Amino acid sequence: MKEETGLDIKNPHLVGVKQFPIKEGRYVVLLFKATEYSGTVVSSDEGQMEWMECNRLSEINTVDDFEDLMRVINDPALTEFQYLVDGDTWAVSIK
Repeated sequence: MKEETGLDIKNPHLVGVKQFPIKEGRYVVLLFKATEYSGTVVSSDEGQMEWMECNRLSEINTVDDFEDLMRVINDPALTEFQYLVDGDTWAVSIK
């Protein structure tokens, strides 16, 4: 988090797992949520960083699966985001 945003998060909680297949097996991303932090948001080579209300996120360009990831992060009943591949077809499974 520090590298990407300049913030130090406190008391992060694991809220889900994102995974997708790769040639060597699978790639797994752990999804954490934190509400406490210190520091000041800074931009990086990745782009301009700024605070934004959640209800305005649809106004900006994000990765294609961002909305689904936010559902997993914010819904305590969901814990898994997985890409399933059948030939050339990729589908998302959220549980």
